Amino acid sequence: MNNIEIDKSKPVMVTGATGYVAGWVVKRLLEEGVTVHAAVRDPDDKQKVRHLDELAANLPGTLRYFKADLLDQGSYAAAMAGCGIVFHTASPFTLNIRDAQKELVDPALQGTRNVLQTAKRTASVRRVVLTSSCAAIYGDNADIESAPAGVFTEDVWNSSSSLDHAPYSYSKAVAEREAWEIARSQSGWDLVVVNPSLVIGPGVNPNGTSESFNIIRQMGDGTMKAGVPDLGLGAVDVRDLAEAHLRAAFLPKAAGRNIISGHNTSLLGIAKALLPKFDAYPVPRRNLPKWLVWLVAPIVDKATTRKFVSRNVGYAWRADNSKSVRELGMVYRPLETSIRDMFQQMIDNGLIPKER
Repeated sequence: MNNIEIDKSKPVMVTGATGYVAGWVVKRLLEEGVTVHAAVRDPDDKQKVRHLDELAANLPGTLRYFKADLLDQGSYAAAMAGCGIVFHTASPFTLNIRDAQKELVDPALQGTRNVLQTAKRTASVRRVVLTSSCAAIYGDNADIESAPAGVFTEDVWNSSSSLDHAPYSYSKAVAEREAWEIARSQSGWDLVVVNPSLVIGPGVNPNGTSESFNIIRQMGDGTMKAGVPDLGLGAVDVRDLAEAHLRAAFLPKAAGRNIISGHNTSLLGIAKALLPKFDAYPVPRRNLPKWLVWLVAPIVDKATTRKFVSRNVGYAWRADNSKSVRELGMVYRPLETSIRDMFQQMIDNGLIPKER
């Protein structure tokens, strides 16, 4: 990838630094010799930060921990002091929830408000990079039918999700809208947003807990052996996504929203990318009929409603990543590389049983 000028004169802050995506962002920053202020809920939890400590011990950059919480107003002030760039990556990604408002929307919305309002009061900050999601662009795959030319672009906003339907996607949309509101209310820094599709690839922390790992684990442990729903989705390697964050931060012309997605694919497409190398595992080999998925989905998984099945299964997923290629200089890894590296790491760490 073409080189970017990385400003090492000021520290940068990363929220949710122990997360799946943030781990690779921190690694890349440390590789470049940057001082990273890692804002985490509990810096004293040595188990949680051990993988970051190991990185910092072997890379030229410097890592400093700060205690901060999305819902604790003003708690990011100390971590942000003197920083030129703020990476706001922290936001819950879980599909198994009891209270969508409390578990998804509040941390996403109030957390964004908390971090960006602090940035407004911090004179050193010149740019904020927000990790949003393609979920802020679309809610259901059926939304493709109303997208211009049948393709999701940066101009499209998710208007089909709510607290009761696709609440994770709803949380990402309201949080990103809030970020743009706050950005427009000040002139000290500019906002650049990255909108990744489903993030795959190995974790810096081998015991990652992102929802991505749950999906891929089920492809290897027999849960999905009978087949998968015909669900179109986008996929991007976590290492490419980290690179996109650095480009969004340090390229002067980076601006606006940026779809970061390497591949228009599907659950079966991801499974097929595994098969040549992991043929001995119970990786799904076919799509299940939609009527069957519709029938059993709520029984198998309470979080999956029949409305979700109706509006997502059987629809292709297409997004235009050309802005990221053109303006950020992105080059995406092959799907096979990303998914095989992830699967192998999960086998090595006992998250997927070794082939018998």
